[in-house]
Amino acid sequence: MASVWPDAGAKKWTIRAMRDSKLPWPAIILEFLTLLLLYLDGAGLLMVALTGAFWTFSLLAVWWWCSDQAEPDAPREIEGNARQQQLEQGHMVRRALIAALEGTGAPMMLVDRARIIDANAAARAALGEHILGQDPRIALRHPDAIRLLDSADDETATASIRGLTRSGSLWQLTRRPVYPGLWVIEARDRTAEADISRAHTDFVANASHELRTPLSSVIGYVETISESVGKMDGAVMQRFLGTVLREARRMQALLNDLMSLSQLEAEKHDAPTSQIDLAPLAARVVGEFAPPPGNPARVEFVKPDEPFEVAGDVKQIEQVLRNLIDNALKYGDADQPVTVSLTHAPRGMAEFLVTDRGAGISADHLPHLTRRFYRTDPGRSRAAGGTGLGLAIVKHVVERHRGKLDITSKVGVGTKVSVRLPLIPAKEQKVTSPS
Repeated sequence: MASVWPDAGAKKWTIRAMRDSKLPWPAIILEFLTLLLLYLDGAGLLMVALTGAFWTFSLLAVWWWCSDQAEPDAPREIEGNARQQQLEQGHMVRRALIAALEGTGAPMMLVDRARIIDANAAARAALGEHILGQDPRIALRHPDAIRLLDSADDETATASIRGLTRSGSLWQLTRRPVYPGLWVIEARDRTAEADISRAHTDFVANASHELRTPLSSVIGYVETISESVGKMDGAVMQRFLGTVLREARRMQALLNDLMSLSQLEAEKHDAPTSQIDLAPLAARVVGEFAPPPGNPARVEFVKPDEPFEVAGDVKQIEQVLRNLIDNALKYGDADQPVTVSLTHAPRGMAEFLVTDRGAGISADHLPHLTRRFYRTDPGRSRAAGGTGLGLAIVKHVVERHRGKLDITSKVGVGTKVSVRLPLIPAKEQKVTSPS
């Protein structure tokens, strides 16, 4: 009977199902006809009553049992519907995430633990088209990235990866859970920030070194002089004092160049607006290098007849030309002149060209010449009084004036430095006095 009659916990559902279901009318009609035939055939009334009671009881028991058996199917159907809804919801979430990732500028990937479901255009450009459908551990190929992927599913994790796309690159990967079984991995390129930080560190270290050397020399000579008052030969003292003065001026030149660089960096986004004629400006700077009377000129310049009007900062352009001529005189052949020319260049540009005839510079050094404190020959540069910042200043000034700097050299022949600045169109020029 336990298998026929439902337990108390299911009885409420069974009664409702029986109430809502239809009665088995064919079986009831068949029972009524059978009992009628038995009665007409001569069976006693008691026999007919007992047979009817047994038949009715059995019919009701079977009906009740069948109604009760339908109960387990309902939870399974509900469970199946819930699973189907969950799958459809998961697909909708994936489609929405894929659409959202494609519109972002940062490289982002959608991952389901075992494979990369989707990667936006930025991620495909950085890591390659082949990462789609690939295991993220194979696509990222780095121990720190694998540890990031193996962290807890429900936690946000971050890792810094070096050399992910190329040697020296630095990427920050962040893995965020967005849906059960789905992660978004965001990749941010930190290479430029790392390079800037390293450049600042190198700059401070180089500046400290450049200042420490002459300062140590000054302190050493001053201590020697102070300990030898009244005992040191006058000629020796004069030589020591000359060294102190030279090293002090070297520190002063270095500090002046550092301040110039600092000012240039502060103004690099502000294009100059003053109108300048480059021809008289160049003649004035070249005149500063005129030799004493009776000595041959070291710098040659032929002043052009026509004006070369540009928008610029007079002091900064003078500094550029002065630095270039000074370098050419220091590293060029002492018996050969330095040539300065001012001509028209393509695309509406004016071009300063400073040419020396010296030992020249190896091609390996050319890409690094505008770096701060970079020297092809450190000993010779310091002996000549160079700070290692001259070409760095030139580069910053040219960039601020929206110009172009180009350095070419051939070993044994000499070096040419070209500075091109945009000319002001004739219709925009103003009538100005010579600068």
